[in-house]
Amino acid sequence: MRGEMLYRDLGSTGVQVSVIGLGGSHLGQASVTEDDAVRLIHEGLDRGINFLDNSWDYNEGRSEERVGKALSQGGYGQKAFVMTKIDGRTKEVATSQIDESLKRLKVDHIDLLQHHEVLRYDDPDRIFSEGGSMEAVLAAKQEGKIRFIGFTGHKDPHIHLYMMDVAQKHGFRFDTVQMPLNIMDAHFRSFSQLVVPRAVKQQIGVLGMKCFGSGVILKSGVVQPMDCLHYSLNLPLSVLITGINNQQLLDQAFASVKSFKLMDESAVAELVSKTQEAALSGKYELFKTTAHFDTTARHPDWLGSDSPAVQKLAPQLPG
Repeated sequence: MRGEMLYRDLGSTGVQVSVIGLGGSHLGQASVTEDDAVRLIHEGLDRGINFLDNSWDYNEGRSEERVGKALSQGGYGQKAFVMTKIDGRTKEVATSQIDESLKRLKVDHIDLLQHHEVLRYDDPDRIFSEGGSMEAVLAAKQEGKIRFIGFTGHKDPHIHLYMMDVAQKHGFRFDTVQMPLNIMDAHFRSFSQLVVPRAVKQQIGVLGMKCFGSGVILKSGVVQPMDCLHYSLNLPLSVLITGINNQQLLDQAFASVKSFKLMDESAVAELVSKTQEAALSGKYELFKTTAHFDTTARHPDWLGSDSPAVQKLAPQLPG
């Protein structure tokens, strides 16, 4: 513990990151003014958060632009570990999205770039195919535009495992993997039980998200915010990324770190027993059971068309 924040190793990268990450999506919401977003970023960095989450597709670029504005003021760029994500599945689209993110974030390099929304079994194959987005990401790393590479998804732990399998077949190991890690996940299509052990074994940094399921988990009425935060922090993750769009949520995140103590198995079992009945059908984890959070399903153009290699092989389909 240093000051108000706890730090953990980011897998085998050699970097230490704050156990709380500042979620980028909330910072770009229309209900949050640009000045308030910049103030929250500055206060978070001043109090010890160093991990900033973002994505090329958040709020039509507004989230990245606000982080870029905050980092360009008063030396704040030196305090931040900047992560963003791209949706592109082709080399051409991914290259364009990386360059756009660099401009919006006003940085000369991105600390961690992640393939976003790996939700479908064809995503890993498209990413690693000839002319796929992995070629763009590796080229960007070689050019010094990015330092580390990861992927994210929120749908099914087996798709995460398949992504890791496909990477392994290509002789590649991710630096990070991001997934929903919350107090209900333990009972339904569980990332914590299926993906986390493998990531830890391979020294891949685990990034947790959807601690509150965008507030839906709290609507179950069976758990309080601190239950959710403490459960997730107790997992072997590097960072818990949480949405913060006001002072109360920022203070709550710091309070959760201050009051956090590692729990033994019996304490964890007691905590997750609170959610067992509510969690079994995935009713409160809408990101797993509905398309509500699948932005690339609503915007397939963000992924790009099939790579030239695929187009050459594929038969012409009727219009």
